Amino acid sequence: MTDEIGIDDFMKVDIRAGRIVRAEPFPEARKPAIRLWIDFGAELGEKASSAQITDHYAPDTLVGRQVMAVVNLPPRQIGPMRSEVLVLGVSDDAGGIVLIAPDKEVAPGQRMH
Repeated sequence: MTDEIGIDDFMKVDIRAGRIVRAEPFPEARKPAIRLWIDFGAELGEKASSAQITDHYAPDTLVGRQVMAVVNLPPRQIGPMRSEVLVLGVSDDAGGIVLIAPDKEVAPGQRMH
């Protein structure tokens, strides 16, 4: 079990729904990854991310999918790319990452409660 946090700590993490508008292979990354451009609606706009999701996804299958991402972490430089958000996923039994997404359609930019 991990350390407990208070609701105030949890509310500091800004997790939003977004829609992948572009996805490309990212051969420059140290670990296999895909470059993503995600639309978070009018308030946040489009943000870029690098995601290590190649075990279950190919770039051409990702465009149009909704995902959940942390949008208030500082950007990270990953090779030649500036990753602006952290796309959320969980590991399967083999260690591959499975994306977390709303189970019904929601508007881009909607915050997780």
